[in-house]
Amino acid sequence: MTGKFTKEMVDDYADKLLIGLTDEENKMVLDEFEIIDSTIDMINEIPNIENIEPMTHCLDDFVYELREDVVEESIPINELLANCDDSEANQVQVPRMVG
Repeated sequence: MTGKFTKEMVDDYADKLLIGLTDEENKMVLDEFEIIDSTIDMINEIPNIENIEPMTHCLDDFVYELREDVVEESIPINELLANCDDSEANQVQVPRMVG
């Protein structure tokens, strides 16, 4: 995508996500995008940035040990579903939120 985000673009995305925004919230999102854009612009100005190897962890001396993958007994589904208000066919029933 080229160019800057606009109020109309933010409103369109918010409508697609079913989260509708007030004018104040839209401005807040646009301000955040402006900060993100300016940060990306600064990063892109770093000489030879394309030659830098991506980090896998923020600490140079990070050492990890993988635990052995051991199969353990799970909690029976009936016990888990006993904590739900409503269930059917081993699935939790929740209120319909859209449409």
